[in-house]
Amino acid sequence: MAEVVAAAPGQTARPLGNQGFWGRLLSRPAARFGVGLLTLLILAALLAPILAPDAPNAQNWLDRLKPPSAQHPFGTDAFGRSVLTRVLYGARVSLLAGILPVVLGLTVGTTIGILAGYFGKTTDRLFMRLMDILLAFPGLLLALAIIGTLGPGFTNAVVAIGVGMIPVFARLSRAEVINVKTNDFVEAAGALGAGHTRIIFRHLLPSMTSPLVVQATISVGSAILSTAGLSFLGLGVQPPTSDWGEMLSSARRYLPGAWWLTVFPGIMIALTVLSFNLIGDGLRDALDPRTRLRKIQK
Repeated sequence: MAEVVAAAPGQTARPLGNQGFWGRLLSRPAARFGVGLLTLLILAALLAPILAPDAPNAQNWLDRLKPPSAQHPFGTDAFGRSVLTRVLYGARVSLLAGILPVVLGLTVGTTIGILAGYFGKTTDRLFMRLMDILLAFPGLLLALAIIGTLGPGFTNAVVAIGVGMIPVFARLSRAEVINVKTNDFVEAAGALGAGHTRIIFRHLLPSMTSPLVVQATISVGSAILSTAGLSFLGLGVQPPTSDWGEMLSSARRYLPGAWWLTVFPGIMIALTVLSFNLIGDGLRDALDPRTRLRKIQK
């Protein structure tokens, strides 16, 4: 039965669960804007072959460094390639470059955090000291060290950024496990003979889904910025692959005169990061029961 919140005098009591997840999320204007913006970006990436006027690497030396026009809405680069086309195709690479490191960090970090928080003692100390060592290095410096070992490229950039995110998810999941494992329902499951695997997957993991989802969503924006930075330094996505960070790097020498080469990729990076941050904030409010309770009581 749904929990009912007592109403103020003259008001009708309303059930706490009277809104679904999407209703709670989309009830926030900022979250609606973020979801709409991200939807447009994903559609642009998926429909790039249809929306793009040319192939991403099609060169036309007669149209080098042309400013935005009716023929080329975003202008052309130093090789006569359509900037609009490369921005659309670059959305595919940049979105993957943001999502894949988070998947890596979430998977490995959550596993480490669960093991450390559940078993404690030596396991906890060993894993957490390892996480402390990783956290001692600035994220970009750690990524540069990993890429310096593995070599530049998209896959290695994903690994480098993902490794830097492992401690974040490990510490978050460990804290959630420590908070939940002493609850009566977890101890009762153990007393009834449930094994470690069943307790972890049936009782602990579902309880930490909300904070992990929020953290993962916000981390995608951070990963996009980091991978774009690596590509800007020439250590991430390599030419001629379309990537927003690589486009910014290639445009440096033409910046004084060809402003469009940096403005449009930069705007796309900013909008994508903004959309994930707004969605992350909306998810935090929608998944937090205390936030829902405060909203209902108003």
